[in-house]
Amino acid sequence: MKIRMESDSVGTMEIPVDAYYGVQSLRAKNNFPITGNKMHPAIIKAHAQIKKAAAVTNEKGGLLSAEISKAIQTACDEVAEGKFQGEFLVDAIQGGAGTSANMNANEVIANRAIEILGGEKGDYSVVHPNDHVNMAQSTNDVYPSAGKIAILSLLPPTLYELKRLEAELLKKAEEFDDVIKMGRTQLQDAVPIRLGQSFAAYAKAVARGREHIENASKEMLCLNMGATAIGTGINASGYYLENIIENLSKETGYSLYMADDLIDGTQHIDSFVAMSGSLKRCAVALSKMANDLRLLSSGPKTGIGEINLPPMQNGSSIMPGKINPVIPEVVTQVAFQIIGNDLTITLAAEAGQMELNAFEPVLFYNIFESIEALAGAVKTFTDNCVSGITANVEHCRLLLEHSVGMVTALCPIIGYTKAAELAKQSLKSGVPIRALVLQENLMTDEELKEVLDPFKMTHLPTE
Repeated sequence: MKIRMESDSVGTMEIPVDAYYGVQSLRAKNNFPITGNKMHPAIIKAHAQIKKAAAVTNEKGGLLSAEISKAIQTACDEVAEGKFQGEFLVDAIQGGAGTSANMNANEVIANRAIEILGGEKGDYSVVHPNDHVNMAQSTNDVYPSAGKIAILSLLPPTLYELKRLEAELLKKAEEFDDVIKMGRTQLQDAVPIRLGQSFAAYAKAVARGREHIENASKEMLCLNMGATAIGTGINASGYYLENIIENLSKETGYSLYMADDLIDGTQHIDSFVAMSGSLKRCAVALSKMANDLRLLSSGPKTGIGEINLPPMQNGSSIMPGKINPVIPEVVTQVAFQIIGNDLTITLAAEAGQMELNAFEPVLFYNIFESIEALAGAVKTFTDNCVSGITANVEHCRLLLEHSVGMVTALCPIIGYTKAAELAKQSLKSGVPIRALVLQENLMTDEELKEVLDPFKMTHLPTE
């Protein structure tokens, strides 16, 4: 293998002659054999977009020649398209506050720009990773900004899947609106409810979760670009400070804006905690819903059995015919993962010291995973579970008839004490509440029907 020699402040290393990465990228690869997972393509693309916007700004500010700027811009476009994915060697979790990620981008872009200008890779007298590609930047403003842009790019599929789930739940709410069943509190019989009302409530929870994610995503538009090392803007020109965000907005298509205090924007990363918290909030609601569906479909003969989930695969290697609720199970497992990721993100945000937080790599690794895992879980939940749910209408009616829960609806007419008496009697004798009421001439059959009419309960809101 042909090699070239490259040096940094630590020493000299052999680099494959055809490699676009350089000494700092290779050193980082050797230093951080952590997860085996490379940086997410979304954050690599975001780095390229930032480097391009910086080149445009520095050229217009008179600090970078048009020739070098154009070569850097072309190289950035190619990186953003994913052409050099294999040249990004650094593990997603890395020490150094993201410097390795930033330098990996600087070296790949510099070497590709050198090639475009007719030079040989590694000849940094043509285009230098630090002096040209990283001009007016620091890892400390580039890396968190790239993370925010990556998050913005990853969210649309998740939000889309949540909207689809909400719509499917509303369809089920309408489909099951005339199915009356026994509601349960603390897993004990409570009072009657329409099955459609339960599904409408699920839809509301999904909508609320989506809205909180959307609200948290707005904070991702606020960048500390121009802060450079610690927020003072050292090594950045006045022109750059005034124009970098506008040029980056044009490049990404997002309405980005500069933090009103760049020192605060560099020190504190609580916006990521808010973003992760919104994902966790949504995941928790989804898991509660998935658990409800597992309980409601339990059995099929010895459980609650009020609904049927679509059968997706064999449930056992030993028990023939067993079908398990695998889709709700995976939704809950994803919720566990997102909750765990949120704790990691919280600890990473808390652990920053003084003018910088060094723990953003693990934060981004986890938040990217949370976003994508949530999208996958919601998609399969919608397609392979919710859309195929059916109601066991007659079984719901039978359970309701044999429950003492309906006695609550009679309290305004027969009084709490008498209602409690009937409940005890029904539980002891097995005689349904309805029959006992009629036997004791407490109410007529017509009066009972009126009180227990499911459509007397709150209807779904109408537009």
